[in-house]
Amino acid sequence: MLVGTEEAFRAVASRDARFDGCFIHAVRSTGIYCRPSCPARTPKRSNSMFFATAAAAQAAGFRACRRCLPDAVPGSPEWNLRADLAGRAMRLITDGVVDRCGVRGLADQLGYSERHLTRVLTAELGAGPLGLARAHRAHSARILIETTAISFSDVAFAAGFSSLRQFNDTMREVFGTTPTEMRSRAHRRNDAPSGAGTVQLRLPFRAPCDASGVLRFLSQRALAGLEDTGPDHYTRSLRLPYGTGVATLRPQEKYVACTLQLTDLRDLGSAVSRLRRLLDLDADPIAVREVLGADPLLSSSIARSPGVRVPGSVDSLEIIVRAVIGQQISVAAARKTTERLVADLGEPLPHPDAVTTLFPTAEVLAERVVDALPGPRRRAETVRDVAAAVAEGRLALHPGRDEGELRHDLERIRGIGPWTSSYVAMRVLGAPDVLLIGDLALRRGAEALGLSEDPAVIQEHSRRWSPWSSYAGVLLWEAAATSPQLQQAS
Repeated sequence: MLVGTEEAFRAVASRDARFDGCFIHAVRSTGIYCRPSCPARTPKRSNSMFFATAAAAQAAGFRACRRCLPDAVPGSPEWNLRADLAGRAMRLITDGVVDRCGVRGLADQLGYSERHLTRVLTAELGAGPLGLARAHRAHSARILIETTAISFSDVAFAAGFSSLRQFNDTMREVFGTTPTEMRSRAHRRNDAPSGAGTVQLRLPFRAPCDASGVLRFLSQRALAGLEDTGPDHYTRSLRLPYGTGVATLRPQEKYVACTLQLTDLRDLGSAVSRLRRLLDLDADPIAVREVLGADPLLSSSIARSPGVRVPGSVDSLEIIVRAVIGQQISVAAARKTTERLVADLGEPLPHPDAVTTLFPTAEVLAERVVDALPGPRRRAETVRDVAAAVAEGRLALHPGRDEGELRHDLERIRGIGPWTSSYVAMRVLGAPDVLLIGDLALRRGAEALGLSEDPAVIQEHSRRWSPWSSYAGVLLWEAAATSPQLQQAS
C-alpha cells in the first residue's frame, strides 16, 4: 500500500489512474478527499494526506470530491492478493455482511472476536468495520440516487441506513451535498433514471482489462436457463441475501456496463461486489504484466491478452458443484450434465426473461441430487455431501475464508482432491497464486507454448510466475484453446 509515501504523491502529481482505488488522497486546505487521478490542481505536498480507504478519510473529517467521485473507482487489488484478516474482512464488508449481520456476525464468520477485528482493521485500514461499512453504504446510496427514480426513503432503506435522518446526514457529511442536489446533477448530465427494481451502472476497472476474455470463458460453460450469452453480453441469474436478481454485463472501452434487475434493492451492494469478483475487475494488470511478461514463454500471450483476468464467482456452491461434475471430463460434457441438473432441480425466477432459473439450493441438492445427477453415483454422492455440509452449517462458503482452511475443509469430503479445492480457491476466493498443475488443458497449453507437458517441469518453471500463477494458468488455457495443432488433434 502506497499510503504515506512519496511515491503516492508522485502518483497524484502525475494523475496516474493506475492507482485509483489503491489509496485515497486528502487535501487539508479544502477538507476534500479524491482519487489519485483527480483532474483538480495538485496541492502542496504539505497539504496532502494519504489514507488506505475512503472510510479512513471520512473518519478524519474529509468529504468526497464532487468532481472525481473517489468512490466510483475499482477496489484495491490488495484484498485478493493479501490473505490476512484485513483483506478477508474487506471482501465480506463489501458483500454487505455488516449491514445484514452486524460486526458480531462479521467477526463470527472470520473466527475472531469483535474487539480484535476492530483493532486490526483500524490499525491496517484506518477505520473499523462500522466505518468501512458506512462508506460502502454511502456508495450504494449514491448509485441509487443517481441511476433510479425511487424515493429517498426507499434509497435509504435499500442502502442499509436505519433511518431517513441518518441517510441524509451521512450523504451530506460524505459528499458535501444533499440527495436532492445529487439527483438533480445526475439528471443534468443526462443520466436517465431506471425503472423500479432496475439499476444501470458502470463497473470501473484498471486498464487494460480483458473482460471479454472472462466472458468468453463463461460463455463456453454457460448453462441454459441460468445464463444467456451473445457476442457482446453475458446475462445470468443471481441468488442474493434478500431476494433474486438478473445481471447483464457488456464490456466497454473504459468500464463494464451493467444492468441489474433486483427483487429487493437492498441487494445492490452485494450484487455489485459479486459481479466485480466474477470479472476480477479489481486486479492490477500492470503488476501482473511486469511479472508474467518477463518470462519469454508468456510474453507473447500477455501481448495478445493485455489485462488478463481470472474468472471469479457469484455463487460459491455453484462453483464447487461445477468443479466436482467437471472432474476428468470435457467442458462440453460437464456443461451438458450440469444443465440437466439445473433444469431438474433449479428454482424458477419470479420474472423469467432471457434467463429463467436459479441454481439449486444446498438443501435441494442434499435431498435430491443423487437421483437427479446422471453419471457415476460416487460423483453424485460427493455433490450431496458438499451440499449437506453447506446446508447444515458444517462448511462455510464465502469470500472471507482463509484459503488453507477452505482447502482443508473441502478435501475432507470424499471425492474432492487438491485439483478441485485449488480450483474453488481460485474462483471463490480470488486467490491469485494458484496453478492447476493437474489440469489437462493447462498442461496442453504449456506444451503449445513450448514448455514440456510434464507436471514436474511446469511446477519448476512456474516459480517465476508467483504471485500471479492464477493469471498464468488463464493464459495457458487460452493457448490450449487457440493452438492450431491441438485443435486439429481434437
